[in-house]
Amino acid sequence: MRYPKHLPFLFIAPMLIGLFVFRIGPIFASFYVSFTEWNILGAPRFVGLANYRDAIETESFWHVMGNTVQFTLLYVPSVMALGLALALLVHQGLKGSLVFRGLFFMPYITSMVAVALVWRWIFASQHGLLNAFLRAIGIDDPPLWLGDPDYALIALVVVSVWQAAGFQMLLFLAGLQNVDGAIQDAAKVDGATRWQVFRHVTLPLLSPVTFFVLIVSLIASSQTFEATYALTGGGPQRSSTTLAFYIYQNAFVFFRMGYASALAYVLLTLVASIAALNFFLRRRWVHYG
Repeated sequence: MRYPKHLPFLFIAPMLIGLFVFRIGPIFASFYVSFTEWNILGAPRFVGLANYRDAIETESFWHVMGNTVQFTLLYVPSVMALGLALALLVHQGLKGSLVFRGLFFMPYITSMVAVALVWRWIFASQHGLLNAFLRAIGIDDPPLWLGDPDYALIALVVVSVWQAAGFQMLLFLAGLQNVDGAIQDAAKVDGATRWQVFRHVTLPLLSPVTFFVLIVSLIASSQTFEATYALTGGGPQRSSTTLAFYIYQNAFVFFRMGYASALAYVLLTLVASIAALNFFLRRRWVHYG
């Protein structure tokens, strides 16, 4: 039985329609909106590069950019280190490792609303679990955490790392399971210590996975929104407002859709530049085979 040539396209048509309507279409539309002044209710008014110029000249934009850079510098190495440590732990094949693998991954699939409720209680200044512990060990004046501009972003990093580390663990674990054990055994026979085997054999063989985790973590750090919205709302004093949350505020709180779209393309340019730089530098430290 011969099928019509157009039949395969008929099956993939719903996916293609969704792709163009909900993905590609909004990308081009937001690019046009970034050159306009639009409050959603009225008609867009073309203003050229004014939104991009306002972003560069606005002090609040650079403050938010500083928060984003600080968040990235704290989040990326922390989540990668914790993910690798968890992967090495469950890779040992100890009894109950499958259970712990599921427990470590569970925060990643848990709703951020539920996660935020738990962590807001942990970070609560008066009756929170963390400050209760600090007082118990002799610290009489613990930080306010979510209410302190000096600690709000750090608390946000802690929650984000805790939630995402399980996903990074699975990526590293997949890489560890593909490492040739014969090479590690040969290094041990030659007298290498466990640390030397890990440093000079396992890590180089794991570098392709490490590179992928690095790119994923960098992109995730630039898109943090749910944790900020649920935990701090960008405060206090915008100390935890990152660029993704700032875009949301301008678009759906202040209804500055043109300015928000311009900020979104600034974010896209930054992320693409950092990713391109990492792809350029990977030849220096990523080893395939």
